[in-house]
Amino acid sequence: MATATLHATDSQAHGHDHEHEHHELGFVQKYIFSEDHKTIAKQYLISGIIWAFFGGAMSIIFRLQLGFPNMDLTWLKPVLGQWIVEGKLEKEFYLALVTMHGTVMVFFVLTAGLSGTFSNFLIPLQIGARDMASGFINMLSYWFFFLASIIMFSSLFIETGPASGGWVIYPPLSALPQAMPGSGLGMTLWLTSMALFIVSQLMGGINYICTVINLRTRGMSFTKLPLTIWAFFFTAILGLLSFPVLLSAALLLIFDRSFGTSFYLSEIYIGGEALPNIGGSAILYQHLFWFLGHPEVYIVLLPALGITSEIIATNSRKPIFGYRAMIGSMLGITFLAFIVWAHHMFVTGMNPFLGSVFMFLTLIIAVPSAVKAFNYITTLWRGNIIFTPAMLFSIGLVSLFISGGLTGIILGNSALDINLHDTYFVVAHFHLVMGAASFFGLMAGVYHWFPKLFGKMMNKNAGYLHFWLTFVGVYCVFFPMHYIGLAGFPRRYYSFTALGNGRMEAFVDMNMFISIAAILTFLAQAIFAVNFFYSIFKGKRATQNPWNSTTLEWTTPIEGIHGNWEGEIPAVYRWAYDYSKPGSAVDFIPQNVPYSATPESNFPEENEEIANEKEIEGLLDIQNSSYSH
Repeated sequence: MATATLHATDSQAHGHDHEHEHHELGFVQKYIFSEDHKTIAKQYLISGIIWAFFGGAMSIIFRLQLGFPNMDLTWLKPVLGQWIVEGKLEKEFYLALVTMHGTVMVFFVLTAGLSGTFSNFLIPLQIGARDMASGFINMLSYWFFFLASIIMFSSLFIETGPASGGWVIYPPLSALPQAMPGSGLGMTLWLTSMALFIVSQLMGGINYICTVINLRTRGMSFTKLPLTIWAFFFTAILGLLSFPVLLSAALLLIFDRSFGTSFYLSEIYIGGEALPNIGGSAILYQHLFWFLGHPEVYIVLLPALGITSEIIATNSRKPIFGYRAMIGSMLGITFLAFIVWAHHMFVTGMNPFLGSVFMFLTLIIAVPSAVKAFNYITTLWRGNIIFTPAMLFSIGLVSLFISGGLTGIILGNSALDINLHDTYFVVAHFHLVMGAASFFGLMAGVYHWFPKLFGKMMNKNAGYLHFWLTFVGVYCVFFPMHYIGLAGFPRRYYSFTALGNGRMEAFVDMNMFISIAAILTFLAQAIFAVNFFYSIFKGKRATQNPWNSTTLEWTTPIEGIHGNWEGEIPAVYRWAYDYSKPGSAVDFIPQNVPYSATPESNFPEENEEIANEKEIEGLLDIQNSSYSH
């Protein structure tokens, strides 16, 4: 048997009474500056949902420009003000919208909204801990994120507009305040916001790693962790090692902007005037940015994949196929994510031999990704599938992960990428494999764990409608982009007809179709929003374990008390996926049920575990002695 974790059972074991366990907290301490991981998870989730609607609305505005270039947009002037001139969107503001949309969706929705929500919520509940290793640092991580959000949001209202230059903020546009309106105060606010955001993510990541390593309940060895916890654990490691590099890139950019240094600038002319900057390299910034930028793909994708593993196993009523292979694939993705960053930079004049190395490593990362896809499909194969909204979104994620991942093999080839770089083919690829797939993971997690988050049930029929409109809409938006990208349609252009060669007019109808699909898909999210907020207050009360799941979070009280469990934390005896075991009277056996209680369904090696049950039950719980209720 794997060595069980020495972990606390209960503060009573140390002579602590529970008279102070449920003391009343004030509103501010309970809901605003809370140190309870469940409340902090809800704060991240609701913040992420709000940001998702802002980010989506920005994309709709620039899709209106692309799909209907002759449309009179005067009706948007009450919202956009000076950025609508003579019924048209200002060219500089178009790039600002693209920049803010990418920043908001990648960092504020898919990083903070997805990982911040479910890492916070599920790690203590699924490993059997009272709370995070540090509730105070956990609280600070959210409030640094909230402060970053306020600063980023405020940049939308300044006279010169928010940051421009694309969400990657390449110099020299970002390094020279005089380069364009969006390079001024808006860029300074962007950099300040991102610095605070990175601090938030680093504090969260340290907390997640420490909690998983140190606070597992009795019997919860690493080989018994749910795949969700493995995913959050690897995600935290990715963030902890890569986000500081982005912070350094941003700090050097601030030095170039404000203190006259030349890290990224050299031999620049503006308006015929030579600037004094010598010796810098804009390519240095790209290396620093993409050293975070590519792991960032998996920082948003791995939590979604972990959530999908849990939901597919639960709703297939089958053990997850290849548990150890799934862990190995996530480990492989985590390692390879750090050494493929320069496949974003094939067009920078890189040495062809070096490019071939990055190409080879990029293609290798398809192997662990394929392992995950095949394991999902094998788990679904001949399962007794229950099509809940969460299950539909999980299957949708697998579809998007495969279809978007296949185009990644094309872009990973440097000879092909040089031709397709900065076309809509790239936009289609990363929106499918990263953006839409991770968003589907977020939605799947919300639908699946909503009963545990809020003690209520969401409306199932509204969830079905939300899924089908979103699933069809996403493919209608991004699949045609592959075609126009192959034809050379460039990204980040204000108007495709401005190229002047007459060839781009052929895509007027295609762009109109994409824009209409994007608008309808965005409007479909209102179904989710209404269902979500209505169900919080008016939804049907949930039962303790509505999906008949095996993991520990479903053993906690419905009302979600501070400290998670009343009395002793349950011990763990088995892995997280004992579904439909031969000989068992029920189709699921929770992790806290001893093997001695299920002799009729035990495999021979599991009967040998019975002798270790006394050892598990006798372990002291050192966690609760330091836990203050």
